[in-house]
Amino acid sequence: MTENSIAALPDFRYLLRVRYSECDAQSVVFNSRYGDYVDVAITEYFRVLFGGFQELTKRGLDSQVVNLTTNWQSSAEFEQVLCLGVSLLHLGNSSFSLKVEFTEHGSERKIAVSQITYVMVDSKELQKTPIPDWIRIKLSEGADGTIVDHGS
Repeated sequence: MTENSIAALPDFRYLLRVRYSECDAQSVVFNSRYGDYVDVAITEYFRVLFGGFQELTKRGLDSQVVNLTTNWQSSAEFEQVLCLGVSLLHLGNSSFSLKVEFTEHGSERKIAVSQITYVMVDSKELQKTPIPDWIRIKLSEGADGTIVDHGS
């Protein structure tokens, strides 16, 4: 593995069903909800990899989002089940980036792709700190195809 880009297929999938309150006047998922979806998927991913965000804070660590972008290919609608595939894009000294691919579960129709970058910080001082080896290993190994289904 290099310190640069890492090409990987999603090694973790999170399924969710679109709720009515997440849709806008055009009857599609409102754009800002995609950030919420990314956050929920990464929370579940971290639960699988590390035992959750609480495990990081117990060890005096936290991660802060420094960048989040989303590019859309199509729209998601009420009652659709979305699959959010998470994979590691970059693993640096104190930051890491993940890719979240949104598809319609079942048809695999592409909906959107988000990229999110985190910086590892000390949880008390909130100062940037190097990613510890145990986190680096977990991120590199990934979630081995784990699926968390909140879409049924």
